[in-house]
Amino acid sequence: MPTPTAPVPAGPPARAWARWRRGKDLPISSAASGVEDANRRFLLYGVLPMWVLPGVADWWMHRRTRIEDTSGAHESAVHALMMTEAGVPVAVGLLAKINPLVLSVMGGAALAHGATALYDVSFATGRREVRPIEQHIHSFLEVLPLTAMAFAACLHPEAVRATLRGGPGADDWKLLPKERPLPARYLAALGATIAVGVGLPYAEEMRRCLRARRVRRAA
Repeated sequence: MPTPTAPVPAGPPARAWARWRRGKDLPISSAASGVEDANRRFLLYGVLPMWVLPGVADWWMHRRTRIEDTSGAHESAVHALMMTEAGVPVAVGLLAKINPLVLSVMGGAALAHGATALYDVSFATGRREVRPIEQHIHSFLEVLPLTAMAFAACLHPEAVRATLRGGPGADDWKLLPKERPLPARYLAALGATIAVGVGLPYAEEMRRCLRARRVRRAA
């Protein structure tokens, strides 16, 4: 029986990223019916785009309760922080090889996102009306980062085992590109969806809040 060989280290991360798109793309829309393929498709075509719907709904609730005249730019800045806490691990998970470093980033970001969400609600409730439906929308936004991390862990059990062992491998704590990157068309479509469905509404919210603050100071 041949002795298994240890994986060859990928080398410096900068050199690995320079070769990022040279590998064959990972197919995600094939007719394969295995559990792993189904989980990957649900994560990429279900969980990640699904983030946009409660995000837009939450923005609409802020608009209805006139955030610009109540909790203002401070709460809008907290929303931007939460989007960053959710967006960074998503971007890393989509582009980088899943290893102990990436799983740790995902877990830490999910914990930070939950703590920031708690502060956000605590700050807002004393300054504007936070309706029950808005709190229900928040429950979706809070659970989706954990859901995405859970799917990533299920798809990469070897990375989970390495994380639990403290990441002893040479590349376990390096930010490396995926060996088989996701299709560029998928990444572009998802990026455009998030930009239009999340980035633009919350940029409009911040603009509204800053404009209202300038008006109040000028009065």
